[in-house]
Amino acid sequence: MAAIPSARAQAVQLLGQVLGQGRLMSDAMSGHAWEALAPADKATAQRLAMEVLRNLDRCDRVLKPHLRKNPPLFVRNVLRLGTLELCSGGAAHGVVNEAVQMVGADRKTQTMKGMVNAVLRKVAEDGPAQWARLRAPRLARWLRDPLVAAWGPQAVAAMEAAHLAGAPLDLTAKGDPQALADATGGALLPTGSVRLAQAGQVSALPGFEAGEWWVQDAAAALPARLLGDVAGLSVLDMCAAPGGKTMQLAAAGARVTALDLSEHRMARVAENLARTGLAAQIVVGDALDHQGAYDAIVLDAPCSATGTIRRHPDLPHAKQGEGISELIGLQGAMIDHALTLLAPGGRLVFCTCSLIPDEGECQIEEALARHEGLRVLRPEAPGLDEAWRSDEGGLRLRPDFWADRGGMDGFYMAVLHKPA
Repeated sequence: MAAIPSARAQAVQLLGQVLGQGRLMSDAMSGHAWEALAPADKATAQRLAMEVLRNLDRCDRVLKPHLRKNPPLFVRNVLRLGTLELCSGGAAHGVVNEAVQMVGADRKTQTMKGMVNAVLRKVAEDGPAQWARLRAPRLARWLRDPLVAAWGPQAVAAMEAAHLAGAPLDLTAKGDPQALADATGGALLPTGSVRLAQAGQVSALPGFEAGEWWVQDAAAALPARLLGDVAGLSVLDMCAAPGGKTMQLAAAGARVTALDLSEHRMARVAENLARTGLAAQIVVGDALDHQGAYDAIVLDAPCSATGTIRRHPDLPHAKQGEGISELIGLQGAMIDHALTLLAPGGRLVFCTCSLIPDEGECQIEEALARHEGLRVLRPEAPGLDEAWRSDEGGLRLRPDFWADRGGMDGFYMAVLHKPA
């Protein structure tokens, strides 16, 4: 593999780490081979690997009639990548030739070159028609079963279609969102985010160098907006990285403390603050050990991240639901500790990028039971759809909402009011 420094070869390596080692794509995109790629090849490798993961079930269904038995994972991933490209309009000559070269370059698999050539040539003939008939791939059972129980099979099927479609690029403006939409050719969404269907290189977009905006999914941009007017208030962004909410609050005139456990991720927050010319106090530390007193708090708690699959298709393959019960316990502990940091009469926005009710609606119901006098305030912000409101008073967002606009990340959020 080292002798073939190509985007396709690196895409296969990424797939091997996600599907064979259970690594997230963000962790797998490191090492000498990855760093040696040109920026354009990095983007291509990441795109190809993500598209294979989004379409993994489709790839395997197209390949199955042509395989007597499952080859080693590396060869399977070469075949999956070839199938994706061939069924998406890729030129058979280039796709098949490089697939054969990749398999032939590894001494363990070089005897399978003929099989790879024959299978992909058959896929080039029959695959595209079969591909077009296949349904959107289903989520893994560990996630699909609880989501069907919570939202029903039709809603989950719509979410799966949204996952397959992927995610457009959403921007949050430091200033006037309409001006940003005009400058970038994007669409202004009802909630104030700007959406670009085809973004290209993010750093080349108008206003990047001047710090006029940052990347932030439209759903992720809502929790900070639920606090309303924060000018002059002391606000804690309790799990701040990657920093979108910190910048929103700072741009709105709050005195922001950005807290997160990860020193590496907080360095990125500092870079983004510098680029946008915004200010916040950065604190690296454990949220459960933090002390202070704040007028308002945003707690974007650690969670399963199951609401972000449309942009992170590696997640259900790299994880199997392990650790969610521990995350649920941590979320409850963080709510309890956040309330000790909140001034009487203050507001706490709790949110998670999860589709699982135990990480959202249930957390609020249990917090209300634990804390006498705590109540849920009706969330208010421009562009909220009444259909998003949940029974206990929060907002439930799903990937299939705004389907005609390109969807949104799955999110839960609620505004809690501490008694005076």
